[in-house]
Amino acid sequence: MVPARPLAADGGTSAKERGERECGGRDGGVSLIYRSQAHTLVKMPVKRYRRDQSEVSCCLKYVIFGFNVIFWLLGLSILAVGVWAWTEKDTFNNLSRLTNIALDPAFVLIVTGLITFTIGFTGCVGALRENTCLLACYAIFLAILLLLEMTAGILGFIFKDWIKSQATNGFQAFIVHYRDDPDQQNLIDWIQEKWLECCGIEGPKDWDRNIYFNCSSEAVGSREACGVPFSCCKQKADEIIKNKQCGYDVRKQDYQLDVSQIHDKGCLQAGEEWLERNLLFVAGVAVGIAFLQILGICFAQNLRADIYAQKAKWN
Repeated sequence: MVPARPLAADGGTSAKERGERECGGRDGGVSLIYRSQAHTLVKMPVKRYRRDQSEVSCCLKYVIFGFNVIFWLLGLSILAVGVWAWTEKDTFNNLSRLTNIALDPAFVLIVTGLITFTIGFTGCVGALRENTCLLACYAIFLAILLLLEMTAGILGFIFKDWIKSQATNGFQAFIVHYRDDPDQQNLIDWIQEKWLECCGIEGPKDWDRNIYFNCSSEAVGSREACGVPFSCCKQKADEIIKNKQCGYDVRKQDYQLDVSQIHDKGCLQAGEEWLERNLLFVAGVAVGIAFLQILGICFAQNLRADIYAQKAKWN
């Protein structure tokens, strides 16, 4: 006779079966507790967290970053060229040479490079590091620059005669110091030969202001007396290398000025004519620059707003 199986306290259900029923069965529960003489296996529930979406737009962030990296490197290059030019002229060791610093091309390059480098740096690092302080500085710098440009444009349109007078004085200073500063010499040669194709302010006679080209310098043996720089000469069609002595003696009384060989138009008149011919182009460039600056200000402000919204979620 087989002995009767003892019943459990709950009506014939073993502890193992009770555990499976309470926990949802062998495979349908949240956790499974299985006890045996060999081992105990415990399977706990795994919590899954959904990653919150960032409020900061990656597209906007890297557009600002990439755009300003270009300006950062451009400003650094311009600054390096200006410093190199001053080093070549030994300006750092002899600052007394800076008689008219505003007309020094190297100084203009240094100032332009510093401004471009600073704006590019604040925009680039501010966007990359999501730094609201640098982004605010970037927007302020662009706003100040835009305001100065608009002010200069309005004043230039209203005070045309004053601008013309200042341009005349500046060009006169270039002529006087033509041989004193190689940067000014290269700049005025480029204006006369490559850009405006002109000579002097109102004509070749303006070169009498320079001590080397003044007719009185003939008494002291100056070969350039009563002449003009080579940049006043027109390049011949079959000329490979321009004759650097083409402007000698062209203003002597016994010398007939050949307008087919020398530019007889002054640079002031040539500049006004060039501006009239290219007015739409100049206006388009100015509007384009202003549009990019306004766009940069708006992008920086939008990125700052996104960063503040993200910080608000953390708090």
